[in-house]
Amino acid sequence: MTLKVGVIRDARYLEHKPGLVHPESPSRLRSVYRMLDKDFGDRLVQIEPRLATLEQIQMAHTPSYIDLIMSTAERDFTPLSSDTFVSAKSYLAAWLAAGAGIAAIDALMAEEVRACFALVRPPGHHALADRAGGFCIFNNLGIAAKYAMERYGLERILIIDWDIHHGNALQELFYKDRRALYFSSHYMGWYPNTGDWEETGEGEGAGYTVNVPVPKELKDEDIICVYQNALNPIVRKFKPQFIMVAAGFDAHERDPLGRTRLTEKAYSSLTQIVLQLSDAGNGAPLFFSLEGGYDSRALANSVKEVLGMLAFQGRRERISIPTTRRAEEILQRLRQTHRKHRIWV
Repeated sequence: MTLKVGVIRDARYLEHKPGLVHPESPSRLRSVYRMLDKDFGDRLVQIEPRLATLEQIQMAHTPSYIDLIMSTAERDFTPLSSDTFVSAKSYLAAWLAAGAGIAAIDALMAEEVRACFALVRPPGHHALADRAGGFCIFNNLGIAAKYAMERYGLERILIIDWDIHHGNALQELFYKDRRALYFSSHYMGWYPNTGDWEETGEGEGAGYTVNVPVPKELKDEDIICVYQNALNPIVRKFKPQFIMVAAGFDAHERDPLGRTRLTEKAYSSLTQIVLQLSDAGNGAPLFFSLEGGYDSRALANSVKEVLGMLAFQGRRERISIPTTRRAEEILQRLRQTHRKHRIWV
């Protein structure tokens, strides 16, 4: 089976320069773009990003915070938080990163492509309504999901976040909103120290936030087993109209910030699982937005695995999913936590 796959890239994303030794450097995307040119050529549909409108940014951020970001324009260096710094053109890169999701949603809903990967920076899943953090400026994927709800009336969006750091801003944005089911696997011992088991949503959103804290010793077979066995019942019950992935790759064994034990092959299998979920959801469109991943080689290789699986020509073999002790312990805790909500368990 072959999908028509879109990709969003732009040299202006390289203009965000948070510092010479900052992990979130332009070299991340340079390595990914080189890989695209070398390995994919014209196999992918190029989708042009566009600047998000002010109203679209305000779906996830306060006017005063947006004014703060605009005030950094053309200033050589501005600290937004203890770990998030911007340069003269960072505001433009951030505005384009948010706009990439808007362009992707329109292309997907128009069926110009079936899947799309926005290869953007700065990342977004830590950008809260009124402050930056975790290298993030605007909540790129959150804005895209809000846009899909408002523009196309979608009522069931599944957001999967496999970055090793918890997407606190994505969680907060949809914590009381049953239109988005947020599923995150992450290590609790690192930034931002949110995403515990019992953080499951509030009000109408109770049960629609699914946090999966994982150990640093996590291996490929563990994460594959967890995702397959947890997401299948979620999709059967939730019936997503759209699937979005906060695609961070800092759980890779080479990553200097993640320091867990996954390889790029794990991301190939996770993507295949997402494809199967899409098929189970009557062909729900797929949108991937780049988040973390701070070893340039590991990042490029991991993105290659994702795009290779999406654009694969031929029959995909079913994933062999061994049940591991570590995965079974995680799944048991997850089911115990969510049984009271009766949303998917």
